[in-house]
Amino acid sequence: CEWEKKPKSNHCPSIPLVCAWSCRNLIAFTTDLKNEEEKDLTHMVHIIDTEHPWDVYSVNSGHTEVITCLEWDQSGSRLLSADADGHIKCWSMTDHLANSWENTVGSMVEGDPVVALSWLHNGVKLALHVEKSGASNFGEKFSRVKFSPSLTLFGGKPMEGWIAVTISGLVTVSLLKPNGQVLTSTESLCRLRCRVALADVAFTGGGNIVVATSDGSSTSPVQFYKVCVSVVNEKCKIDTEILPSLFMRCTTDPARKDKYPAITHLKFLARDMSEQVLLCASNQNSSIVECWSLRKEGLPVNNIFQQISPVVGDKQPMILKWRILSATNDLDRVSAVALPKLPISLTNTDLKVANDTKFFPGLGLALAFHDGSVHIVHRLSLQMMAVFYGSSSQRPVDEQTIKRQRTAGPLVHFKAMQLSWTSLALAGIDSHGKLSMLRISPSMGHVLDMNMSLRHLLFLLEYCMVTGYDWWDILLHVQPNMVQNLVEKLHEEYMRQNAALQQVLSTRIVAMKASLCKLSSSTIARVCDYHAKLFLIAISCTLKSLLRPHFLNTPDKSPGDRLTEICSKITDIDIDKVMINLKTEEFVLEMTTLQSLQQLIQWVGDFVLYLLASLPNQGSPVRPGHSFLRDGVSLGMFRELMVVIRIWGLLKPSCLPVYTATSDTQDSMSLLFRLLTKLWLCCREENHITEPDDTLIDECCLLPSQLLIPNIDWLPINDGIISKLQNKQLVRLQFGKAPGLVGHTVSSQFDAFVRAPGQPKIDHLRRLHLGAYPTEECKSCTRCGCVTMLKSPNKVTAVKQWEQRWIKNCLCGGLWRRMPLSYS
Repeated sequence: CEWEKKPKSNHCPSIPLVCAWSCRNLIAFTTDLKNEEEKDLTHMVHIIDTEHPWDVYSVNSGHTEVITCLEWDQSGSRLLSADADGHIKCWSMTDHLANSWENTVGSMVEGDPVVALSWLHNGVKLALHVEKSGASNFGEKFSRVKFSPSLTLFGGKPMEGWIAVTISGLVTVSLLKPNGQVLTSTESLCRLRCRVALADVAFTGGGNIVVATSDGSSTSPVQFYKVCVSVVNEKCKIDTEILPSLFMRCTTDPARKDKYPAITHLKFLARDMSEQVLLCASNQNSSIVECWSLRKEGLPVNNIFQQISPVVGDKQPMILKWRILSATNDLDRVSAVALPKLPISLTNTDLKVANDTKFFPGLGLALAFHDGSVHIVHRLSLQMMAVFYGSSSQRPVDEQTIKRQRTAGPLVHFKAMQLSWTSLALAGIDSHGKLSMLRISPSMGHVLDMNMSLRHLLFLLEYCMVTGYDWWDILLHVQPNMVQNLVEKLHEEYMRQNAALQQVLSTRIVAMKASLCKLSSSTIARVCDYHAKLFLIAISCTLKSLLRPHFLNTPDKSPGDRLTEICSKITDIDIDKVMINLKTEEFVLEMTTLQSLQQLIQWVGDFVLYLLASLPNQGSPVRPGHSFLRDGVSLGMFRELMVVIRIWGLLKPSCLPVYTATSDTQDSMSLLFRLLTKLWLCCREENHITEPDDTLIDECCLLPSQLLIPNIDWLPINDGIISKLQNKQLVRLQFGKAPGLVGHTVSSQFDAFVRAPGQPKIDHLRRLHLGAYPTEECKSCTRCGCVTMLKSPNKVTAVKQWEQRWIKNCLCGGLWRRMPLSYS
């Protein structure tokens, strides 16, 4: 994706260039906007959602100097930027929109460039156990690691804030108080302050912070400091302590002593792994990379002292010492490094994993070189796992480094890189300011059988399901022939979990299945079913939550639970006989509340009618709604809602769903409830699903002559990039310009459900018609394309509660983005 060339101003890469990738699959990166007339530079921050990379949100950062660091928080909803003048700004979403950001708070160390920046740790750490990927229980595959937050408030709640290291050797910590104020404190890392050219921050399980620094020269030691943050008398206090330092191996090796004069990259292997560090030293043409590990070692005690005081058992004195784990041979000059974010539990003894054929995505880190190539190497052994050659570096691997330098003109190479949170994609910004994304095979370039690839993808989908992270980058690797298999296996794994966990993950797995089914033309109709199911679950929860017990000293079960229990026990096909068994006084609501819920009630009524009318055509799986006809749980929910609506209709007849019937005496709700119950009885037991009998099908065939069958407003086909990437062809995009639908594979059977440009649009969450050309500002989901109005037209509390559910995220868990007024 590249910038459009404009005559008066254009985007050029800033130096240094930085980018950051959030767990919600938002990418932030910087460029300088050069104005040819005024000869000035504006330091810009750009934020894109990976599904719509052309829809870039660019903001003038307000930084007077070049931006040196960008950091997302662990929720992916806030971004820190720091510059070469010591200013740090915190950006957050406006109205929870992924393409609308504002600077809310900040801090500064006047005139002191920031070289490292990080949010404080919130104490949440999950470990992935790759070796247990076949286990049935999620608790075995993903375990919560005991990890203390960097700073806790009263009651153990983690305190939010950030830590930064400046070029003059200062460490500055800013804490965000619950009332919105910022507490900032600055301290020197050690008594003898020296220049810090490179730095990185990591966290220990005990709640301490470790800072690594280098002055840029490989002849100087890489220093490490322990930083403790506390709040004393409403003031932030910083304590620092020197830890063991190290010299790079290449500088102590006589053969290479002066070969690599500069340290160009210094990174901890992970934010919460302060014991392992990656170092890169370079000269003009080549680099060397080393991986070091901090270990506790026994200190040898002289025999003289042994005789005076013998060492018994564990009393041997211990010392912390840096040991080199691995080092590469001479490489081409490294231009950027990207580290994996997957918290795979690895120990120093796990170097043997590198020799194992079952490579896993999170085990590799990416190195970009000045010749345009990118290597994925094992993060501990530094062995080559995969390689990508850019357009300027199509050469065999064994060609000598010297020959590479002879190409005319400067080569295009990545100056900043970031791996996605599952390590299945890599974003890089090159020396022309162009943003590129590479797909990284789950097998790391090794040929794996289909089952192993599926197992990798399934394991990572489960990880996203448990953590709540966005799974867009996993979909990059799902081919149409894998979809059915993945959906079934995902469901199997989900059904193995305990009931409590199933309840927590119930909507997330439906959203995941929907996004998978979108990738194959044979399953695309099921996308509508899954979204309808998400909507049904949400309506069922909302309407049941409005029911209140008549007396305060009622038994444990809520009216909603009793409703479910009674409806599942009483299998009568007469709605009034089911209703008699309920305490109708628990269903009494205010008239205005009932009337305000009419649109949601109407959707329930319409959907039941549509389903029953489509029962005779049940042999057609490409028809939306097909999967509901065998889904006893969903049909049971519809049945409960019909009973609730019937009772509310006695209180306020105008809240009932409106049907167009051919006969005035037709009791539409009774008829639909009778047919729905018969269908529900066929499939209420998942293991004993029976075919509907002929009389039920005949009655459903008569429905179109008794009632007008409504058109159901299905979600629009998403306009995202994911379906354009399936043929693995290079896709070229331009920022600010949506691509045409060339290569967009939509099943021809599905064309009936795509809205024509002049047709009226609908608010998918409020079920309100917006007209053909909406005048209200709308927002759409970045993942499923669901559209809803930005501002609420309602004043009634019950509807406001419904709308409040979708303030931050869509039904499917996707983020919102603001849409232009004349959306199509």
